[in-house]
Amino acid sequence: MHARVRLLAALAVVSACSLQEASNRVDSTAAVTQKPSSRAWNPNTWQAPTVDSTPDDPFEIAVYRGLAILTHTHDSLPGYVGGNLNCTSCHLDEGRRVNAAPLVGAFARYPKYMDRSGAVVPIEDRVNYCFTRSLAGSKLPPDSREMQDIVAYLAFISTGVPTGEHVPGEGLAKMPALTGDSSKGRLLFVDNCVRCHGNNGAGLGPIPALWGPQSFSIGASMARQERAASFIRHNMPFDRPGTLTDQQAYDVAAYITAMPRPDSPGKETDWPDGGAPPDAPYDTKGHKAFRPPKVLPRTNNPAAAIVAAPASVSRTK
Repeated sequence: MHARVRLLAALAVVSACSLQEASNRVDSTAAVTQKPSSRAWNPNTWQAPTVDSTPDDPFEIAVYRGLAILTHTHDSLPGYVGGNLNCTSCHLDEGRRVNAAPLVGAFARYPKYMDRSGAVVPIEDRVNYCFTRSLAGSKLPPDSREMQDIVAYLAFISTGVPTGEHVPGEGLAKMPALTGDSSKGRLLFVDNCVRCHGNNGAGLGPIPALWGPQSFSIGASMARQERAASFIRHNMPFDRPGTLTDQQAYDVAAYITAMPRPDSPGKETDWPDGGAPPDAPYDTKGHKAFRPPKVLPRTNNPAAAIVAAPASVSRTK
């Protein structure tokens, strides 16, 4: 009888330990439902920290370098950028402006599944999608100092955001289902955009090109009419953001996205499981291109990027 009691007691201890172990596992039901790391999380009061302009430790130095690269990408990494854009041409205010594809909080959402690639990707891959698509350039080596500096900046401005959580104003706001008129968009472009981007869309000085060989590729999200309309509606004209209506933003977007731009090699394999957005401007599985623009040869050769890379790019040890 005593042996049986001892056996039951031992089983109870093992069971309790097993339950405790299960509650500590990331994939356990308790961990998923309770989300203890999120109890004090308030996305409405959270603010991204400010980068120290006088860094005094290795991590702060990496963060500062990462911000410099994102702000001056074309000058910092000419061997990896095909056009005249910088990362902050789209991620405005150092990646902090809401509804302008902000970078704050992004680090907490990776690795993540992306339906466009049909795979779970780490944040380094997501950064490289911007290099190959939005910058019409080439991939940075994931273990290079420059890539790790960029990731350090993304991690820093996401400090305090729990894994998997979201922040207000992230991404680009979804627009109502409208269709742009490029002829009306041309007139609006002349009245609102030419003074900065030029009549030929090539950009003036540091202002980015909106089409042509120095602009973003056909595979960039901004090459989609709805995504471009959202960015325009909330952020342009730069000195008067929000003054265009939804329809006017669509009209300008229709004009811009209809213009020639660099190719995006491999774009036909996007959305491998189907489900491409209706305004994707190129053919993919189960999708026919929406108002496809003329595709231009790329000025940056991805195959030769490593050979032609600037001396500053080095792989970490």
